Amino acid sequence: MTTRVAIVGGTGKLGGIIRTVVEAEDGFEVSAVLTSRSELSDIAGADLVVDASTPAVSLDVIRAAIDLGINVLVGTSGWSAERIAQVRPLVEAAETGIVFIPNFSLGSVLGSALAAAAAPFFPSIEIIEAHRESKVDSPSGTAVRTAEMIAAARTSVGPVESPHVDQRARGQQVASVPIHSLRRPGVVAKQETVLSGSGESLTIVHDTVEPALAYAPGIRLALAAARDASGVTVGLDSFLDIGIRRPGSRKSDAKPFDDGGVPGQVAQATSA
Repeated sequence: MTTRVAIVGGTGKLGGIIRTVVEAEDGFEVSAVLTSRSELSDIAGADLVVDASTPAVSLDVIRAAIDLGINVLVGTSGWSAERIAQVRPLVEAAETGIVFIPNFSLGSVLGSALAAAAAPFFPSIEIIEAHRESKVDSPSGTAVRTAEMIAAARTSVGPVESPHVDQRARGQQVASVPIHSLRRPGVVAKQETVLSGSGESLTIVHDTVEPALAYAPGIRLALAAARDASGVTVGLDSFLDIGIRRPGSRKSDAKPFDDGGVPGQVAQATSA
C-alpha cells in the first residue's frame, strides 16, 4: 500500500531534499507540495504530512493535520521541549502521531549523544552553532535539542556553570547551557559543543558538508517511523540503537543505521 505524502515547505531547501527522497522511496509518493503560504486544506487526502515550513507556520501545519487525523513528520526548526509539551495533549486526544526531528543526519545525532554522555563529567559546557545567513531562527533546533539532552544527563549534578550570562554576548541560555549562533555565508551547518573542566577541555564537532547526502538516510528512516507513529516522538535517536548510554535515553529495536556508504557529513571529537 502506497503512503501519500503532503510536503509543506516543499519548495524550500530541506523540503526539496525530502521531496526527492519521497519520490525515490518504495511505498511512498508525493500527493501535494505546499509552500509556507499555501492553504493548509490542501493536505487533505494525504496519509502523512511532512512539515518543512518555518517556525511561524509549523504549529498551524500540525493543528491542520491533527484536525484531519493525519500523522506528521516535523523537520522544521524551533521546537523546544517546552513547545512540544504544548502540542502533546492535542496529539493524544486525536490519537494521531507526530515525530519531531531536529536534525536528519546520523553525525548530528551521534554528536548530541556524545555531548550528553560526557556532560556529567564537565562543569562548564557551551554550544556554538553556525548556519547559512538565510536561516531565519536561532538558536538552531539541533542546538536546543543538544542543550536539553545535556541538562537531562546532568540531573544528578545540577546545571552547568555559566558565569556572566546577564551579558548579551554570553549567548542565549537553553536548559542552563549558553548557545552562540552564527549566521553567515559559506557554511551549511556546523555545531561545536565545548565541555570544559579543570585543566582540560573536550570539543565535539559536527559539520554538514552536503545536506542532500547527509540527510537522505535519516529522512528515509523518519518517514517510515512517522507513518506508523502514535503519540509524540522526538529525535532520530528514538529509532536508532547508537550504542551510547545516557540518562533519559531508551533502547530501540531499530535496525543498525545504514547511510549507504555516502559521506555527506563529518563528525569528530577533539581534546585540547
